[in-house]
Amino acid sequence: MSSSSQEPQLPVIAVVGPTGSGKSDLGVNLALALNGEVINADALQFYRGMDIGTAKITVEERKGVPHHLLDTMDVTQEASVADFQKDCRAAILDIHSRGKRAILVGGSGLYVRAALDVLEFPGTDPKLRKQLEEECESKGLAPLRARLEELDPVSAARLGDARRVIRALEVHGLTGRPFSSFMPQREYFQPALQIGLEVDREQLRERLALRVHGMVDAGLREEVRGLDAIGLRRGKTASRALGYAQFLRVLDGGMSADAAVEETIVATRQFARRQLTWFRGDPRITWIDWQDPELVPKAVQAVNAASPASA
Repeated sequence: MSSSSQEPQLPVIAVVGPTGSGKSDLGVNLALALNGEVINADALQFYRGMDIGTAKITVEERKGVPHHLLDTMDVTQEASVADFQKDCRAAILDIHSRGKRAILVGGSGLYVRAALDVLEFPGTDPKLRKQLEEECESKGLAPLRARLEELDPVSAARLGDARRVIRALEVHGLTGRPFSSFMPQREYFQPALQIGLEVDREQLRERLALRVHGMVDAGLREEVRGLDAIGLRRGKTASRALGYAQFLRVLDGGMSADAAVEETIVATRQFARRQLTWFRGDPRITWIDWQDPELVPKAVQAVNAASPASA
């Protein structure tokens, strides 16, 4: 309708923060308070059957709130940020067109940025990539890195591993533009509000350890065994997920269950630290204490303050 383009746009709401901080619950409670629907922005929760190890919100915990982009992929498929951006923006448009609030929930920083920020993806060229991979295999990484330093010194200084150097050269070959020119700016694609959950790091460390033990008690090993039977190892993204990679080694006899639990706890804590660093770097986030008894009312207040007054 023509009049809708004149109406002020409601901001997309994003609930962000480290793993284990309570994002899923806040997302549901905000949706209930604001007549909203949730869009998943956790890259591993796209996968069907990866439920226990990703702490995927259960149907009961969703309290009747529709959730989008959950369980959309098989474990053999590879998640793509570009595909997510397209699907997520389509979901936002659909939710807003029905007069509801779109609430993005997840800790995958790049996926959140792809949904909210002006960020373009340069596409791929499988033939060119294969050529670069073969060159890397036969001559080593050094000549490719030297070429990248000449073409795109910013990316060369930033990228270390072969896969990313190859990707930067592929993008340059494909577009004629340096890979660094595609880096996201902190500029929203449409009005948005990010609510971050402020955590006590020591308490989070403890919570994450308990959470991993709880996942094992809930049947993580059996979940991994079932997914292994349908191709988990073939999935580049899914097979490397925290807990899943470790318990695949348990199934192979290469690691004890106790060692897998300890390794998963350490890796999960490291991941949470990286998430905190990522989100802390974004000055646009409104932070609220994860244990504040007024968490939901304060989050609703922040949303209302950021929303245009209805005429």
